[in-house]
Amino acid sequence: MAAADGDPNKPVSVYDSSSPTHPLLSKPSSSAIDSPGQPDPEPDPTQFLQISYNFGLRPFKDIPFLVLFDLLVASTFGFGIFSIFHRNTDYGNLSSYTYDFSSTSCVKNSTLTGFFGGFWISSIASGRNSSSGAVFEKDLIWTLVVTLILSVPFCFLVLLLLKHYTKQIVYACLPFFVVLPTFFNVYWFVACTVSSSCSDALPLGYRVIVLVFIFLVIGIIVWIFVANWHRIELTIQVIGVASDALSKNLGLFLVLPLLTLGLVLYYAPIVVFLLFSRFNGKVVPKESNGEYLCVWKQDGWVPAYFALAIITMLWSLAVMVEMQVYVISGTISQWYFSMEDSTLRKSIRSSLRNAFGPSFGTVCLSGILICIVRVVRAIAENARQENPQGMINMLLRCCANTLVSAVDYLNKFTINFAAITGEAYCTSAKLTYELLRRNLLSAVFVETVSTRLLAGIIFVLSAVYAVAAWGILKGVSDLDEVDSYLVAAVAWFLLIVVLGFFVHVMDNVIDTIYVCYAMDRDRGDVCKQEVHEVYVHLPISRSARYGFIIPQTPNV
Repeated sequence: MAAADGDPNKPVSVYDSSSPTHPLLSKPSSSAIDSPGQPDPEPDPTQFLQISYNFGLRPFKDIPFLVLFDLLVASTFGFGIFSIFHRNTDYGNLSSYTYDFSSTSCVKNSTLTGFFGGFWISSIASGRNSSSGAVFEKDLIWTLVVTLILSVPFCFLVLLLLKHYTKQIVYACLPFFVVLPTFFNVYWFVACTVSSSCSDALPLGYRVIVLVFIFLVIGIIVWIFVANWHRIELTIQVIGVASDALSKNLGLFLVLPLLTLGLVLYYAPIVVFLLFSRFNGKVVPKESNGEYLCVWKQDGWVPAYFALAIITMLWSLAVMVEMQVYVISGTISQWYFSMEDSTLRKSIRSSLRNAFGPSFGTVCLSGILICIVRVVRAIAENARQENPQGMINMLLRCCANTLVSAVDYLNKFTINFAAITGEAYCTSAKLTYELLRRNLLSAVFVETVSTRLLAGIIFVLSAVYAVAAWGILKGVSDLDEVDSYLVAAVAWFLLIVVLGFFVHVMDNVIDTIYVCYAMDRDRGDVCKQEVHEVYVHLPISRSARYGFIIPQTPNV
């Protein structure tokens, strides 16, 4: 953290030793309190402890969760290696075993093995000679490869357009949010009216009701746009600021996919271990309706290993997601708190070193909380679908939703704050809440609108690309109508996944800049004037009232 004198290389603790119960705040000295008759000094914004990016050495935090995660991973790999060397090669030859009444056990028949083995090989060979759907597979593969290659410059083009022409892009895509559903609504109504089978299944009166209902939904969307037009204007400026920050840290587009690729490579041996763990067991006889059959019986530890490996994979996935958020926050915050004339080098490397080093336990704790939230939410949703009635089920769902909402609210900006300051998870959660509350800033921010706008923009751009891909396929390929639609739909899905990752990065950039702006506001400083010019118009939290003075941002 930068010290009060502005030196970015001098770390400062987020705790004030004179007031351990009031972090980020310092109380007056004892001499000022004990001196009667002296007027109270005016509040000075400099009395607030300076909070910014911690460029110094960071101590290790949340070590128990770091140790727990390492033990879980080591156990998964250790038992996985054991399953490979302890496997039983008879797993694939179960059909070659017959029950021997003399020994009351299953014995292997070599003749059956050769027969079934040859039959299996011949079946594979005949299946490989099948050439049905060769044209479809060829065009699908080439379309996906071209789409994946074009997605990289496409992301940079979208970033460049959002940086320089944010308002034009948003205003150009907004009509499509209404035009596209209107077009599909009219299209299905006309197509169903022309088709005899559809018109017989759905009478005219029902078709008109559905048509009018969809138009009412479209009207509600239009009304939401009109009612929140002022927020859209502000969100456009927020997206422009975030695009500018991301364009100055383009190395994130290389590092973040590499983290995802690293997770895939990390998953590969675990999947192999799961496959080989099924080979740990033996062939045993089983009586069924007076007949004896030979069945495969797994060792007792195999189901437990499956549970262990699945938990490890889920936790690792959540850790990777939080790791990406940490790296984004650390990189963007270094850009934010750097001087205008300075060139930050190795900022991404520094964020990675902190993420895999002192703050790895914090990332693991955040990941397991997110993982638990997702599991609880999935269980509650599944319970609602299977048994939607009942007072007890309703109460359990309410409790689960309350818990999930509380953890989501707690975790909103916690990992961003931890990436900036290097504090532990619980400390970061507490200090982030106090920081936003003290400055009348709400955690419910306009990033909800920005996320929806960005999602709508990538949906429109992906749809345009899919239509272009369909037109090219119709012109140069021999695919029929249905197959060309299917290939274009798959290309659209792949592009929207890649652009969805871009939106995920943009959302984290917006959150990081929001926390950095709150730190600036808290200490009465301006590190990025262009950010303050936009974020100063954000709505404040009206539910908070305080008895102390909030430091105001100086005019520069």
